Amino acid sequence: MKTLRVIVLSLLAVLLSGCGYNAIQRQDEAVKAAWSEVLNQYQRRADLVPNLVNTVKGYAQHEERVLTEVTNARARVGSVQVTPDTINDAQKLKQFQQAQGELSSALSRLMVVSERYPDLKSNGLFQNLQAQLEGTENRITVARNRYVQSVQEYNSMIRTFPNNLTAKMFGYQVKPNFTVENEKAISTAPTVDFGTQAPAPAGSAAH
Repeated sequence: MKTLRVIVLSLLAVLLSGCGYNAIQRQDEAVKAAWSEVLNQYQRRADLVPNLVNTVKGYAQHEERVLTEVTNARARVGSVQVTPDTINDAQKLKQFQQAQGELSSALSRLMVVSERYPDLKSNGLFQNLQAQLEGTENRITVARNRYVQSVQEYNSMIRTFPNNLTAKMFGYQVKPNFTVENEKAISTAPTVDFGTQAPAPAGSAAH
């Protein structure tokens, strides 16, 4: 009886392997890993934002509108509930992407504002934060591209015969993907808060 059970299990394993079950499993795990890296890089940017805003505020207190936009955009990013199911829900993924896109736009406007303050641009801590932001933008782009590719490979696999039969049998669905859009990437941020200690730009804003 035990021998028969071993034979049946062996045959089942061979059949599952032959119909793409193991390959689907591996690709599904690859998608999850790629998604985790996307979240990791976006979180690094979110962690960087408060330090960046505090630094700019110390030199450009009159730019309250732009600073508020960045802060609010970051808050909206945090309000988007990200769950393991997000990568399987087109609407949730769209909301996530939209919130991140708004933060990207707000950060771009903040960088434009900083150009009007030479004292801020020359500050070493700001330069460090700016370099980290630029690095993160690149890392987010790389992570997003890898995720897009991973999802494309997964979707192609489960649509191909006989994998499509296996996918249907075990409930594997086509996953939604990011829309084409240039997003960004970040690294770990040091804690920086100039507060009222940083000098206001005397005549540097008059450009």
